[in-house]
Amino acid sequence: MRMNTAAGRRYLRRFWPTIISYVVVLFGCIWALRHWHPTGAALVVLSVLPALPIIAMIGVMGLYLLEETDEFLRQRIATSMLVGTGVLLAAVTIYAFLTNGGAIEADADVLMMGFPLWCAAWGAAQCVMSWRDRIAGGEA
Repeated sequence: MRMNTAAGRRYLRRFWPTIISYVVVLFGCIWALRHWHPTGAALVVLSVLPALPIIAMIGVMGLYLLEETDEFLRQRIATSMLVGTGVLLAAVTIYAFLTNGGAIEADADVLMMGFPLWCAAWGAAQCVMSWRDRIAGGEA
């Protein structure tokens, strides 16, 4: 997806600090958990802290959708987000049935892959739409 619009440029200006803060916070919290072995409130704070930049990233993506004035791009963003949501919901549903049925053990690490899965599906949907448009002779 091209970021030639004002909304796209704002998205990138918000995206990079958010993703960098996620990496810094994640590694800092992992380091603190391994070296300090916190308990109680400190453990809760260090466990939740890496989720905050991810929540901010969801907000950044939502702002991009709201601020984009090019209706074609906006429709593509919304469609891609819906595809990502559908893939995530399907995966979580299958995972829940597998764990409830006893076929696999529940694993919190698997659940942490929800946001990356949604992002991957969002990106893949955009790639497929662009490929489809190029095959059809469009410019997207």
